[in-house]
Amino acid sequence: MARQSISFTQPNNDWLKDQVDNKEYASKSELVNDLIRQARKQQVQIDWIRAKLEKAENSGFTNDSKEQILAKSKTLLNG
Repeated sequence: MARQSISFTQPNNDWLKDQVDNKEYASKSELVNDLIRQARKQQVQIDWIRAKLEKAENSGFTNDSKEQILAKSKTLLNG
């Protein structure tokens, strides 16, 4: 495992220490790794949503009503 030396602001260091003191995590390293894992998962979700939005934007606009759009969506979902 790679070792790094990082510095934290005092409020962040206090929060990290509180998490370890409260037995939420065994160490600051474990907590920071967990936070990074969560951020990576979140980025995957953001990238997926961004791709869907870009695809929708590139597909153009419609003159269909809300009801027509909903009906088409339900048809697509139900096969």
